[in-house]
Amino acid sequence: CQGEKKRRNEIIFCCGIRSSWEVSWDLMANFKGHALPGSFFLIVGLWWSVKHPLKYFYQKEKSSQLIHHYQRLEIIEAAIRTLFSVIGILAEQFVPDGPHLHLYHEDHWVKLMNWQHSTMYLFFAVSGVVDMLTYLISHVPLGLDRLVMALAAFNEGFLFYYHVHNRPPLDQHIHSLLLYAVFGGALSLSVEVVLRDNIVLELFRTSLLLLQATWFWQIGFVLFPPFGGPEWDQNSHDNIMFVTMCFSWHFLAALCIVAASYSLVYWLHLSPSPTSSLRQPSTTRQELHPAPPLHLCNLSPRFSPPGLGWPPGLIRTRHFPTGRQQRERLTNNQKTALISWFFLTSTQDADPLS
Repeated sequence: CQGEKKRRNEIIFCCGIRSSWEVSWDLMANFKGHALPGSFFLIVGLWWSVKHPLKYFYQKEKSSQLIHHYQRLEIIEAAIRTLFSVIGILAEQFVPDGPHLHLYHEDHWVKLMNWQHSTMYLFFAVSGVVDMLTYLISHVPLGLDRLVMALAAFNEGFLFYYHVHNRPPLDQHIHSLLLYAVFGGALSLSVEVVLRDNIVLELFRTSLLLLQATWFWQIGFVLFPPFGGPEWDQNSHDNIMFVTMCFSWHFLAALCIVAASYSLVYWLHLSPSPTSSLRQPSTTRQELHPAPPLHLCNLSPRFSPPGLGWPPGLIRTRHFPTGRQQRERLTNNQKTALISWFFLTSTQDADPLS
């Protein structure tokens, strides 16, 4: 081999031996290549953080209308995820320096890193199609959508595991941390094949997806500073230690996002709408907790005339209404009986309840 020449920004040795790592590092990896999947995963993760608590709190209201709306949401979500995957494939293939569907050209592979990303998107597109078929065709097994999504996540981790060989130490480490979120999500989805609609597994999967999304962005900022910042020393052990600690911070932030979404949906579920509060006074708690027997209420005798019992219309709460509120709800006959009873107790020095 007498020398080397540059052709279309690729290093090709005259003897036909090609430095694939250098080509991949210089040309195929960039900030946009990590920001694009990170944005897709972030949108889906934020939606899951709201969708799963909504389904959990409203699953007891098994009306046909709610079930119909939920199925429509699942179909729309699957269609959007499929669209995201198709956009990712087109972006990886037809960018100006992309492979343009050429896998092998002139005795060398063409843009294998872009092809790996396209393969990842392809599996997620298949997962979206299977999700739509699950809710459109009744003959599709119910757990097949979770199984195919688990396979898509496992395929992503499998590709990334062999994605970073012969890279600098920091590059290898920051990509290997991503595998924990990917394989964790695949494991959670595999368990959901059997334990479907388990809110704990769904929220755990959502947090891992958010972690994966934000970590894609972190990889882009560390390896390819977008605003012309100083480059990271990829052989520094201190940088590797900081990136590891930063991964834990990202996971904590993902858990906080899921917890905040869950709390917000819970608060919205409990708070009644203004129209419903006007139509129906707050009697649900009173119906669930009826008033205790009269002799356990420790009431004054003048609030419990003998023989009358609970007057009609009284609110059966833990605290008995005041005398004015009680008299406003009594009928005329009860008012007459109450006046007679007051007269008797004032003239006789005896306890009517004894």
